[in-house]
Amino acid sequence: MVRRIVRYVLWAASALCLGFAAQVQAQTGAQAYPNRVIKVVVPYPAGGSTDILARLVASKLNEAWGQPVVVENRPGASGIIGNDLVAKAPADGYTVLMGITALIQGQSLFAKLPYDPIKDLAPVTQVAMSADLFVVQPSIPANSLKEFVELAKANPKKYSYGSYGAGTSSHLHGEMLNAQAGLDLTHVAYRGAAPQITDFLGGQLTAAFIDSGSIRQHLSSGKFKVLAVTGERRSKLVPAVPTFTELGYTAFEPYGWFGMFLPAATPAEIVNKLSAEAVRILALPEVVSRIDDLGLQIGGKGAADFAAVVRRDTPLWAKVIKDAKVKLD
Repeated sequence: MVRRIVRYVLWAASALCLGFAAQVQAQTGAQAYPNRVIKVVVPYPAGGSTDILARLVASKLNEAWGQPVVVENRPGASGIIGNDLVAKAPADGYTVLMGITALIQGQSLFAKLPYDPIKDLAPVTQVAMSADLFVVQPSIPANSLKEFVELAKANPKKYSYGSYGAGTSSHLHGEMLNAQAGLDLTHVAYRGAAPQITDFLGGQLTAAFIDSGSIRQHLSSGKFKVLAVTGERRSKLVPAVPTFTELGYTAFEPYGWFGMFLPAATPAEIVNKLSAEAVRILALPEVVSRIDDLGLQIGGKGAADFAAVVRRDTPLWAKVIKDAKVKLD
């Protein structure tokens, strides 16, 4: 009996020591972090808003921490390739994802994903938010959404719309417009906003849903007309253009977001350290000004608040996708 008690005491003491050692190791790791190159993965091509934001934050992290922070573009499969790379990366804080809302929309769009965006990735910081602008070629004889809908109905299958990726918000918005207005616009998916805009400005697309950050620099070009915007409020970029909600459409209110994620098993101390630094960076006047210039809204939410946004938006988008009857292979 005495021996059993002694063994139990020794076992308990050993477990306590191991737990304490693990806690000390985690704290030490967080204090030492970062001490080498950090890689920020962008699951879309260079040139779009996601890429620009990643490079903006990366440069400021490099200045603050004195460690190289490199951006790696890994486009393909509607962002799945880059998302999966980070989800399966070592959970040490050195591989960061700059993701967009499509990350959580994928659960409802694809029959199977190689990762679970909720279980395998930890939200770090909400960087920015954006609306989509519905734009058409200047040659289209329609100066309002109502006129465009009437034109498209009178000419079935004649018109197309481009999105910045299959399964992205722009794709969903197009299918929502098709469903609610009774249209048959052909969907053309691109691997990011940059090639989408190139083709649209080149006249290869009738219309497109393009995020505000990517289209901003072209607003004064005269090469397109903006007929409506998504989001809860009118965009500061085109204040005279009504929202879809104002025009009688439903479920166009949610904003798209850009956010940083780490592998889910990353120690909380490291997640919080990166989150706190990113939030500090997003409050810098020059960063606020740059994001505003991009036509985006500052996010600035830390890990806990951003996690709450992700939990709120996941079922919301699931319903939108179900109602729009969108499925991807």
